[in-house]
Amino acid sequence: MKINLNIAVRELVEHTLRSGDLGFEFLGPSRALDAIRAHQKIQKSRPEHYIAEVPVAYQHETEHFILTIGGRVDGVYDLYGQDKTGRVTIEEIKTTTRELSYYDQEDNPLHWGQAKSYGYLYAIENGLDDLDIQLTYYQLDSGETRHFKRRFATTALKIFFEDLVAQYLKWAYTLSQWHQLRDKSTRQLEFPYDTYRPGQRRMAVEVYRTIQNHDQLLVQAATGIGKTMAAIFPALKTLPETFSPKIFYLTARTTGRTVAEKALDLLRSKGLKVKSLSLTAKDKICFNPDSTCTADECDYARGHYDRVNDALDHIFQRDAFTRSEIEEVSRAFKVCPFEFSLDLSLYSDFIVCDYNYAFDPKVYLRRFFLEANGFYTFLIDEAHNLVDRSREMFSAEIRKQMFLDVRWAVRHELPHVYKSLGRINSWLVKARKKCQENGGSQSEKAPPAELYPLLRLFLKITERWLSKNIKTTFRERLLELYFAVSGFMRVAEEYDEGYATCFESFDKDLRVKLFCIDPSAQLKQAMKRCEAAVFFSATMTPAAYFKKIFGCKQSARHLILPSPFPPENLRIFLSVNASTLYRQRDRTAPEVTRTLLALVQQKRGNYFLFFPSYEYMLMIHKVFVSESPQTATILQKPQMTEPEKEAFLEAFSQENPETLVGFTVMGGIFGEGIDLLGERLCGAAIVGVGLPGISSERELIREHFANTNGLGFEYAYQYPGINRVLQAAGRVIRSENDRGVVLLIGQRYSTVRYRSLLPNEWRTVSVLDKNQLERELERFWGR
Repeated sequence: MKINLNIAVRELVEHTLRSGDLGFEFLGPSRALDAIRAHQKIQKSRPEHYIAEVPVAYQHETEHFILTIGGRVDGVYDLYGQDKTGRVTIEEIKTTTRELSYYDQEDNPLHWGQAKSYGYLYAIENGLDDLDIQLTYYQLDSGETRHFKRRFATTALKIFFEDLVAQYLKWAYTLSQWHQLRDKSTRQLEFPYDTYRPGQRRMAVEVYRTIQNHDQLLVQAATGIGKTMAAIFPALKTLPETFSPKIFYLTARTTGRTVAEKALDLLRSKGLKVKSLSLTAKDKICFNPDSTCTADECDYARGHYDRVNDALDHIFQRDAFTRSEIEEVSRAFKVCPFEFSLDLSLYSDFIVCDYNYAFDPKVYLRRFFLEANGFYTFLIDEAHNLVDRSREMFSAEIRKQMFLDVRWAVRHELPHVYKSLGRINSWLVKARKKCQENGGSQSEKAPPAELYPLLRLFLKITERWLSKNIKTTFRERLLELYFAVSGFMRVAEEYDEGYATCFESFDKDLRVKLFCIDPSAQLKQAMKRCEAAVFFSATMTPAAYFKKIFGCKQSARHLILPSPFPPENLRIFLSVNASTLYRQRDRTAPEVTRTLLALVQQKRGNYFLFFPSYEYMLMIHKVFVSESPQTATILQKPQMTEPEKEAFLEAFSQENPETLVGFTVMGGIFGEGIDLLGERLCGAAIVGVGLPGISSERELIREHFANTNGLGFEYAYQYPGINRVLQAAGRVIRSENDRGVVLLIGQRYSTVRYRSLLPNEWRTVSVLDKNQLERELERFWGR
């Protein structure tokens, strides 16, 4: 049976004929619009017998394929019957920011390849023996045009075109052979373990059905279910059924990527054949981070396209395109690793990447998601993180000092930019004065509409200069400011009732932030980029809250799966006498400390104590060490480096001769995504109910949802807080052999409002004082 393939002329030419350097021709958002207008301007200027946007298509059949190639010719001068010469000219229009003299000296093989391909398709459709092909360049700044016309015999175009097709079909044959091998392996693939864990099979079945039905699913699955495999295994099983041609595994942390890679490796050891790509951010994988992406400054940009297809052929012999594999092959073939990884994404079955590659309006993968209604599957790992991450992605800010720094740098060489930045600074000075009059911080529901025209003018003027690619000492700073303003304006276009404008002054500086209070509308729109989405996490309580924030369909279902481990291995204690309210913390600090000491002194071992803030953590730590100086403690520090984080965790060894107590912050780097198995962690205390600190942004969230659904406090504080609590508690039991205790401290745990949000399978024991806690601990550990 022959395989049907469809490809656009442009894609065919770019894959086959690309050569030379990885170029950087600056084209901002307005330039794209300018290019469209330039096309239209040229087309409208042509004579009556000129036909614009002429569709062409061609079907090429081989032993294995039926290849359909199509596209639109920018314009055709069809003079048959209207001119004695009877000549036909097809026109390909290209816009550029380069000087037009550049094209006098150098042919662009991609431009001519595209024009010649269109010429051949038009010639065979219309029975022409020959025709003229005109390549027209339009300079976006000057409006000048340059025409290059050549005459081609159809026989010559046929030879050229069939060579393109032959080269492409060689690669297509490689892909088709791979897809057949992949599909056969996924059909035969069995679950990689002898048995499913309790709840794991149910989750796998629901994931498969969700993808099959092009729907959405929210899964709260306790630690130990095996969420990663329960999501990946059924998703892969859908590939040969064509429910989805590509799977995106979206994660918020490096640890999530590592777990997904390990799951894929395990499945490969059981016979799976699948091409997976781990996509790494450009600033992390770049070999020359201090250089621009030009042939003049980077050896990996110079001649990149001459070698990239060979690099593709080489790496395609492997199945796991991890960061290390990409770096190794990129160095060997001397290609840009980031651009190489983007090329690989086109041919990968399974892509592991950060949330922002699917959702962030500034960096999402346009090659897949530029148009909505994609046929993809999203597996969204640790989805509880998407709430705050989406607010970050859909918000934007600028600072007054950014503009002043660049204005000073360009004052001599770019007077128009200098003047534009002066107008913006004047507006910001007035806004700062108003902000300071209101105590240094204020917010408004209305957008800063008067600022927008000033920023748009800056972008327009700056684009003209940046497009010339002139190397100066201030270029990078100006480019950085351009992107910051461009991102700000992109968010401004989405500004609605779910936004607020926040002003905050710092000495002479001012921050203006377009803050996304409610990301549900943007996430709902972003979800149109996939056919099916599965959100999964150990903590998504309550489900209705997450369903609302994620902008889910009405048909979206949710599934709650309890812990698969023996319930008697975990004991939850509620100490509800001491208040952890902010205004009472000084008074109750001694009582809270005595309760914590009772927890850690009953059994030698390693403990984590979680607090809602660094300030509270340090307060209790001071009392703790004065009460028990012999107990070893270690404190989480703000903004710890990766080596510091690793050293912190390595201190929690099973061989520790004495008790070690770690003081940490809820919602921080040790609050989720870490595994301390067995005796590496035998207990945890969670002080308070995890409420985020009061801030102007949190108050905006509270006010917004109080007005829209009457759940302001819940959406701003309570629900985010309880998910921090549940994540922290989940550090204790990580395997079926672990035993441990969790102590929740705070009067609010005695109320239905909070206890109703705790997992149903938790066996909670309320303790009135430290003496009762000590007795209960002795009973638990003595078993």
